[in-house]
Amino acid sequence: MQNLDPHSYYIPASELKKTNEMLTGSFEGIGIEFNIQKDTVIVISTIAGGPSESVGVKPGDRIIKINNVNAAGIKITNKEVFGKLRGKKGTKVTISVLRNGYGKLFDFTIVRDKIPERSVDIAFMLDRQTGYIKLSKFSATTYKEMETSIEKLNDKNLKKLILDLRGNGGGYLDIAVKIADEFLEEGKLIVYTEGRNRPRTDYYATDNGELEKTKIIVLIDEWSASASEILAGAVQDNDRGLVIGRRSFGKGLVQEQMELPDGSALRLTIARYHTPTGRCIQKPYGLSTSDYYNEFFKQFSEDEDSSGVTKKVTHPDSLKYKTHGGKIVYGGGGITPDIIVKNDTGKSVKYFFDVANKGLINQFAFDYADRNRKELNKKYSSASFNSNFIVTNEMYENFTEFALKKGIKKNADDSQISQMMIKTYLKGFIGRIIFNNESFYPVILKVDKIFLKAVEEIKKL
Repeated sequence: MQNLDPHSYYIPASELKKTNEMLTGSFEGIGIEFNIQKDTVIVISTIAGGPSESVGVKPGDRIIKINNVNAAGIKITNKEVFGKLRGKKGTKVTISVLRNGYGKLFDFTIVRDKIPERSVDIAFMLDRQTGYIKLSKFSATTYKEMETSIEKLNDKNLKKLILDLRGNGGGYLDIAVKIADEFLEEGKLIVYTEGRNRPRTDYYATDNGELEKTKIIVLIDEWSASASEILAGAVQDNDRGLVIGRRSFGKGLVQEQMELPDGSALRLTIARYHTPTGRCIQKPYGLSTSDYYNEFFKQFSEDEDSSGVTKKVTHPDSLKYKTHGGKIVYGGGGITPDIIVKNDTGKSVKYFFDVANKGLINQFAFDYADRNRKELNKKYSSASFNSNFIVTNEMYENFTEFALKKGIKKNADDSQISQMMIKTYLKGFIGRIIFNNESFYPVILKVDKIFLKAVEEIKKL
């Protein structure tokens, strides 16, 4: 299939349900977020109102057995856990958990149910008029989630919005169109598709937009693809707001899914996405598939300099397009931001990236939160944790000793910047484990260069 293009592929029957769940916005299971630490499945959080929370499963519980079969100390994988805990709605699964402070196992019989999978990670006000929304995908439930988030922020006097699409690999075209419609005046072109055997189809904004007067900045990076690029391109080409970050992935091929008699399916490319100015979102794919997917690593050298935060982009004249407002935008695949923000890769942050890439910050934060869960819950709310919790120098030194045991040595290039980043992410991960995303994003955004640039720019709008 990939001899056709990088995004046409075959889905075996055994994988189709799981693949579709990623876009339907829900799955059938017991409603927990888990992690495997020290060869043990540990509950990170329970879905509010879900089956596990309803029977009394709590964050921090260790799942020792599943249906009376040992699940700890056997090198169980994430895939195996999903296979054992997910299942058809109405079916039952029994888990035996070990809870801190108790010397016995607790058994819970849980009736599986449909579990919502959220695509709006967080929506909150940064100040009296500026909101922030982090959107992780474009699933069947995304527009409804966005409506709820927008209503919540509008009630708090929303005038400006930072919409974060970084890491968002896309999803449904119609959902991207409906969200873009919220920002654009009636009659504005959002996107069009056109294929060799498919006529051009245009998608226009209606009169339903709730945020047509709201100032907007969209954040993207090299992992923003497909529907994310449609939305960012519509905002940019209609002179509706700024796009800030790093050049997006460049996935502009439209797939149609065809299910086969044996329960498998084909996703076959039928057309291409084009932004309102006519730019084709799809980047070239004449190279091998591996080269195609690794191409975004080259963006660090092509799109960004090594000395400053931002760089003026230069492209051949053949790739220049002009918006109705006279702004120059660039083709060639993906969305090139109006302002590019360099990704830190220098010596000053080497230690941070060394420990982050091995997952050590997350591991240390989990162990700390797990040991101190009762105290943290008693002492802080989400808001007071964000304001008052401090990662002390002693905690940082304990972390460096932990990292050393895992093979990462603090070197001479360790800097105040690296130390600040590690402390911030330790706090963010501890906050997420105890209070969910309400104590994660507001914490880590304080050291996020793309976000901080957006805050600087939105004050000018």
